[in-house]
Amino acid sequence: MSIVFDQSLATGNELIDTQHKELIDRVNKLTVECSVGKEKNVAIQTLDFLMDYTDFHFKAEEKLQEECGYPLLDAHKAQHAKFVKAVDELREMLEEEEGPSEAFVEAVKKNVVDWLLNHIQVWDKQIAEFIRG
Repeated sequence: MSIVFDQSLATGNELIDTQHKELIDRVNKLTVECSVGKEKNVAIQTLDFLMDYTDFHFKAEEKLQEECGYPLLDAHKAQHAKFVKAVDELREMLEEEEGPSEAFVEAVKKNVVDWLLNHIQVWDKQIAEFIRG
């Protein structure tokens, strides 16, 4: 379930791409630490580790959009808020369980891995194109 940063994820914006590489590293760590049978505390710490960087990245990305007058900033912020909410729900789910379950692992794939890939390939590439435009 590991994500590999390749051309399909490159936006062409050095700041965004560098931050996405770090974000992907943290998501990959999350998928390893949140597999079935892993320790609950380690999984929670890894979720928190991901969210620390996610918060930093989202703020930087939104600031860049503000500075360049990106017209879809509010919609992009809404996408970021959905992700934060989904990860908060994952954390709650994990805290209620003994450790990562099959349902939790599937939710991580859908709400973190798949979301991030789609977000970069659609939303973030639009920003980069607008900035280059």
